[in-house]
Amino acid sequence: MRCDHQSADRGGTVTIRVLVADDHAAVRAGIVLVLGGAADIEVVGEAGDGEEAVAMAREIRPDVVLMDVRMPKMDGISATRELAGVTEVLILTTFDVDEYVFGALRAGAAGFLLKNTDADSLVEAVRLVARGDGLISPAVTRRLISAFAEQPVRREPPKDLLTPREREVLACVARGLSNAEIAKELDMAEATTKTHVSRVLNKLGLRSRVQAAIYYSEGS
Repeated sequence: MRCDHQSADRGGTVTIRVLVADDHAAVRAGIVLVLGGAADIEVVGEAGDGEEAVAMAREIRPDVVLMDVRMPKMDGISATRELAGVTEVLILTTFDVDEYVFGALRAGAAGFLLKNTDADSLVEAVRLVARGDGLISPAVTRRLISAFAEQPVRREPPKDLLTPREREVLACVARGLSNAEIAKELDMAEATTKTHVSRVLNKLGLRSRVQAAIYYSEGS
């Protein structure tokens, strides 16, 4: 999992560092304007294509990359794959076709949102992803559930790979619960939950909690 690079000001407020990647300057400017209105978010870079996004993210190590899908030189899905384990990637795109949805999530994206998302929801999505929680647009979620329903057999990890507690955490992740919700359901500290989620991902060779949900839910 990536290192946590979130910084805190003298008042103790955590600042989420964001890189915005989109090939349209006007769109980037709009996103930067929206995020700039949040006291706890700082835009630390802008990229106009996938290659630039990967290079900048590796250099400045933002907490979250807001990534478009259709970009020159390297598309957003390929860029997401390159950044798995380096930073959290939140896909923000106009297109919600299944090829992009499943491609992005399998590449390791922590979330998938459409560009018609309102400003408040976008800001909250950045906060959720920065905390290590997954987030998917409601319209996309319905399609994922439908796809999983066609494959009713759940893939269970090898019996000796995960501890009983880690299996419980994986099942909660597959239900879409946040770290705070998992901690409450399993009666443990949120920090402990985050550790268990990280261990599950590492043991299963997965890049994100969304991938963990896909792993658990799809047929073997």
